[in-house]
Amino acid sequence: WRCREGAPHSTLVPSDEVTINYRHGLPVITLMLPTRSERCQFTVKPVVTTVGAFLQDVQREDKGIERAEVFATDGSKVSDATLMEVLLMNDFKLVINNRAYSVSPPVKDKLSSEHATEMEDIKSLVHRLFVALHLEDHQIRKERELLQKLDHLKEELLPLEQMRARIMNSADAKTSRLLWVGLALMSAQGGALAWLTWWVYSWDIMEPVTYFITYGSAMAFYAYFVLTKQDYIYPHAKDRQFLHYFYRKSKKQRFNVERYNKLKDDLAEAEESLRRLRQPLHLRLPIQEISDKD
Repeated sequence: WRCREGAPHSTLVPSDEVTINYRHGLPVITLMLPTRSERCQFTVKPVVTTVGAFLQDVQREDKGIERAEVFATDGSKVSDATLMEVLLMNDFKLVINNRAYSVSPPVKDKLSSEHATEMEDIKSLVHRLFVALHLEDHQIRKERELLQKLDHLKEELLPLEQMRARIMNSADAKTSRLLWVGLALMSAQGGALAWLTWWVYSWDIMEPVTYFITYGSAMAFYAYFVLTKQDYIYPHAKDRQFLHYFYRKSKKQRFNVERYNKLKDDLAEAEESLRRLRQPLHLRLPIQEISDKD
């Protein structure tokens, strides 16, 4: 848009009217600024400019305008989000401060269907050219953002990874000791039963004892299933005990497991996005400006 001051008297419009003319296919709205007493021309882009943006331009040009609104002929207010292309299809009222202007846009010749199709083809071609020219820059910019995000996540994860490694080593050591203690107890139990059977008592006496020991072990395994809803499988039991030690140690050392998992998920997501961005089938264009960061 542009403003002009002191226009010749022959080209001036009446002070109580707003005129609209088309120049080079674009509507030019001419109106009198109320406090500056200047005629101002606003060139709008109908398919892009909204009513709110047009009113903001008017108020920005004349700081004395306190109220600027647009109403339809039936008195209903026109939304600021309405495109100027839609507004200029019918008559409307422009209210500036306490003054209303009746505006009658000129009738614009409608494009023929063939001409409209050609215009749509041209728009589509321009869009494809824009994408082809700017896609690589967008990809490079996106790759930089992802690399920066990866560096930031790795910096946050480094102290957590070190703390996690220490906790995992401690939990693994405790779990291993527990397994060895279990083996030692079972060996001691077997030796004690053998000693009682062959050196102290006879098998007739020890047979009921071994039966109840076996039955007690079965009850213990069943109780494990009732409490955990899992069969007593040695690898699963070992993992369960490891997690128990891990979370108890994490709580003592104030290791935030949820934050660590969130950072790991964000890191994996960023790496996957970077991998997909660098795939030739997704890129369509090679990216050679940025080298991989180690």
